[in-house]
Amino acid sequence: MRCVFIFVVGRIRLTAYIVSTGERTSGRDVHIALPLNHGGFALNSITMQKVFEDLELRDKEGAFPDRETAGRRLAVSLESYRKSDAIVLAIPSGGVPVAAQVATRLDLEMDLIIARKVQFPDEPESGFGAVGPDGVAVLNYRLIENAGLSDRTVQEQVRKASESVAEREDAFRGGRPYPNLMGRTVILVDDGLASGSTMLAAMEFVRKRGASSVVVAVPTGSARTVDDIAQKADEVHCLNIRTSKWFAVADAYENWRDMSVEDVKAMLDAGPRHRKAH
Repeated sequence: MRCVFIFVVGRIRLTAYIVSTGERTSGRDVHIALPLNHGGFALNSITMQKVFEDLELRDKEGAFPDRETAGRRLAVSLESYRKSDAIVLAIPSGGVPVAAQVATRLDLEMDLIIARKVQFPDEPESGFGAVGPDGVAVLNYRLIENAGLSDRTVQEQVRKASESVAEREDAFRGGRPYPNLMGRTVILVDDGLASGSTMLAAMEFVRKRGASSVVVAVPTGSARTVDDIAQKADEVHCLNIRTSKWFAVADAYENWRDMSVEDVKAMLDAGPRHRKAH
């Protein structure tokens, strides 16, 4: 498998450095130039950030058989964190099977971070923001304005998302405090980046908790969202970047299913949730 480190210097040139992450390399990096405008969208504002991508999966649908396989492949990209003090925080529900594979294969501590999308009232699959574990809402005011949502509607939808966060905190974490993140690298894992709202809320939360480095790791993501997230994260690992105008996380998986609370609990019971950091 190839991993690609994508850098943008200023807004002029995009260069990729390809190295093998599955075995030792000869020490010689291969440098290739990529077009700034690929598939109608340019990853042209990732200033001084890193995006780790598998170019063979660019714009591919059905890139992974399932979330577990995607997690194993993502772990290869994150190999440099093996047995480190980094902690993997999964965003339920879909991020849990991905994160479990990453944490198990890299021998890392794993826990959950609860963030919920603030839904449009008539389109629950879409959102205009998210609420993090501390109840702080991260909102996309451009989407709010475009949709013509009133302040009252926004407040009501934020309230519903906050209630969902509280319910999930109780269901998945049982009132346990969050681990100490001060000075640690936090690897935030989900099964994909669509609008990126829940990931942004999670990032804000761990930054406030003192994380020294925030790494976002997802199997698939919209190019525009990856670009946005990369400006705020220290690293983004997204193997399957898709540049098309329409994006759905589910399209990256041959076998996709919604996960119930019971599914997540069963996976946590069997997984590395309470593994201690080294």
